[in-house]
Amino acid sequence: MKASEGDHGAPARWLLIGNSRWHFARSVPGKLQCWSESPPSPDGGESGLTQRLGHLRGWAAVGPIPPSSGLDRRRHVSLAQVPLQQLPPWLGIDRALVGWQAWQRSRAPVLVADAGTALSFTLVDRQGRFAGGRIQAGLALQLRALAGGTARLPAVSLEICGQTPWPTATAEAMAVGVREGLVAAVCEAWNQARADHPGCRLWITGGDGAWIAERLESDYQPCLALQALAHLSPDPDR
Repeated sequence: MKASEGDHGAPARWLLIGNSRWHFARSVPGKLQCWSESPPSPDGGESGLTQRLGHLRGWAAVGPIPPSSGLDRRRHVSLAQVPLQQLPPWLGIDRALVGWQAWQRSRAPVLVADAGTALSFTLVDRQGRFAGGRIQAGLALQLRALAGGTARLPAVSLEICGQTPWPTATAEAMAVGVREGLVAAVCEAWNQARADHPGCRLWITGGDGAWIAERLESDYQPCLALQALAHLSPDPDR
């Protein structure tokens, strides 16, 4: 089987099941095409789920796996298959994948900021060893916590993006406050990582990573985890 092909000659596909989104990739000439979708509805039926998944070359999960998914366990990528050194057994496979992929491409110390449901930081040293990390609530979680934990703060749409650093409207003030807090967290984490690991490079990924990268004038790598998953996926037919 060619690396660019799945079963029956169809383009190879990969799946990373996240906490709130399902992340897919498929091979197109010269690159991976990546996209994200909402998780399947529990009442969507087994046939619909099978059609949606297609023929997967490999998959991994940090979020819940539907009982009727029919995912091939032979094509599952586990933490043991990620060749980073000193990985603790509790580490999420998503963090291991992005840490390894960033280190593979840098061959230098790396800090990966993965801005999804949670904002997670994964630090890998120059030798390719897991060196620790941090986890905090991401954009949507923080906004929901503010609305749910207070009497007068409203629910805020994720599309709200204030045009001023000091909004007068409450919803915009919440959005800007959380966004600026996340940007500051990434900036400070990188400063601390560079102090401990000179030459450390910052990699930003995840669904909310684009605007963080733009704010920090850094590169955004949305397919980092799926690139690693595609590289590490087992081939049970060999």
